[in-house]
Amino acid sequence: MFIELLKAIFLGIVEGITEWLPVSSTGHLILVQEFIQFNQSNSFVEMFNIVIQLGAILAVMTIYFHRLNPFQPGKSKREIQLTWQLWAKVVIACIPSILVALPFDSWFEAHFNFMVPIAIALIVYGIAFIWIEERNKRVQPTVTDLASMPYKTALFIGLFQVLAIIPGTSRSGATILGAIILGTSRSVAADFTFFLAIPTMFGYSGLKAVKYFIDGNTLDFEQVLILLVASVTAYLVSVVVIRMLTDYVKKHDFTVFGYYRIILGAILLVYSFLKFIS
Repeated sequence: MFIELLKAIFLGIVEGITEWLPVSSTGHLILVQEFIQFNQSNSFVEMFNIVIQLGAILAVMTIYFHRLNPFQPGKSKREIQLTWQLWAKVVIACIPSILVALPFDSWFEAHFNFMVPIAIALIVYGIAFIWIEERNKRVQPTVTDLASMPYKTALFIGLFQVLAIIPGTSRSGATILGAIILGTSRSVAADFTFFLAIPTMFGYSGLKAVKYFIDGNTLDFEQVLILLVASVTAYLVSVVVIRMLTDYVKKHDFTVFGYYRIILGAILLVYSFLKFIS
């Protein structure tokens, strides 16, 4: 069990880092699990890869608790109003995923949750990040704070989030890229991505867990411990990464993540080819 828990800690670290950076946590987990594999069933591993995201989501709720809580003592009427408006924008942005992504999630997972499609998605969106950031050098953002973000913009960001149904796209990558294209500043794009993750990933993780049990699977003590250790690790790492990313985007663009995605995608393609011919 000790070795399994060490694997859980390492994968929790990978999840905590890659969930918030626009680099695809799925792509990283699949790559890591090529070399570090649990002695568990495939169904458990598939569920594990999604459910540990709850730890990362709790980090957002911890860091931004005051900002997200409309019942926080000491808030003015204006601050309470802005908090409710923020949640309204988050709910609106979730609608496309509920209507489009949710019904087709299982199909896309069955047909695209493999190394080559993930590698292609990494490269395509890496190029997109570099191109958009190059374009943005000549464009000023029109939305510089969440309070001024139109509800229509929130809905369109939600449409971009639907693209994350393709493994390797990165949910945060799709929403950040979409938000920037729609005219938001990098800071607003990052913040809204964090907040949008709360209902999106809670719902997705919950559905994945329910499906796991509906399919007749159970959890033994070791599996519960693996999930708990990985989730706590993802939470602790996420707290650090979220703070670092919010500071980073104040002074830098996302170009470096574009290059990183292209390099990682190329590595996955080469690895897949070598694995195929061996």
